[in-house]
Amino acid sequence: MKSSFSCFPQVNIKFLVACLLFAGVAVQAAPIKVLIVDGCNNHDWERSTKMMKDLLEPTKLFSISVDTVPSNTVEPAWVKWCPAFGDFDVVIQNYNNNSGGPAWPPAAKAAFEQFVRKGGGVFIMHAANNAFPEWEAYNRLIGLGWRQKDYGSAIMVNPDGTLRRIPAGQGNDTSHGKRTDRVIHRLGDHPIHAGLPRRWMTPLIEVYTYARGPAENMTVLSWAQDPETKTGWPIEWVVEDGKGRCYNSTFGHVWRGETDPVDIRCAGFQTILVRALQWLARQPVTWPVPSDFPTESATVLRPLPKQD
Repeated sequence: MKSSFSCFPQVNIKFLVACLLFAGVAVQAAPIKVLIVDGCNNHDWERSTKMMKDLLEPTKLFSISVDTVPSNTVEPAWVKWCPAFGDFDVVIQNYNNNSGGPAWPPAAKAAFEQFVRKGGGVFIMHAANNAFPEWEAYNRLIGLGWRQKDYGSAIMVNPDGTLRRIPAGQGNDTSHGKRTDRVIHRLGDHPIHAGLPRRWMTPLIEVYTYARGPAENMTVLSWAQDPETKTGWPIEWVVEDGKGRCYNSTFGHVWRGETDPVDIRCAGFQTILVRALQWLARQPVTWPVPSDFPTESATVLRPLPKQD
């Protein structure tokens, strides 16, 4: 092979890359292929999709595509809608039909399930964990979602970080109180969180109480205290569903007409977004913890990328 290494023909490129990785030198792999699926949500899906693209593309780590589900279910385009999920490493799920929109067509659901079975990664964008309550494979993948109290377990977090499982039928339906600044308490040492502080402040987050689901093969990454009940509930969790991976959280709130989407401007969310996508794609989590990462006592809001 003729290249810039041609003057050193004895060098094995794979061996050199392995040595660099062992030495702690970041080696840029091919861009992670990410598909954002949107088209229906009780939140501002158009804006949140645009902002995620604007945040991710400058990192040069990702190749971003968007597929919007057709809104009219009587049109042939909706029946035929079925993304080539297998062409991507990670799907950012930004679709929520919980307020009356359509579920995905059967072929698309089957293709998505196959994508997960073969090791695909799924990033649940905020209210997408409200979606598809009747889709059992989806419920298993997301671990916990916005569900009625007769469905699945809820997970409460004790002040010492231990978890308490609440069976179906006990407690309440999923809900949340007023959005407030909350201290995020990190649990464990998951690669997504490696190097992050144990506590940091995030702005105007919704703390879901009694998020419910199968909660199997699930790891809670962080929690926060509900401002009204003073009880602790998961904020971030990951699920390993067979070969597939899922990251789920209540970060990323963008309400329709919200003039200042501080959840997206949060330096903590922006950092975790990149690191979670790397982990979901089964890549080394190399994105650094920035110097402006929030502290326990103060949020950090970055300017949004300029809009077209």
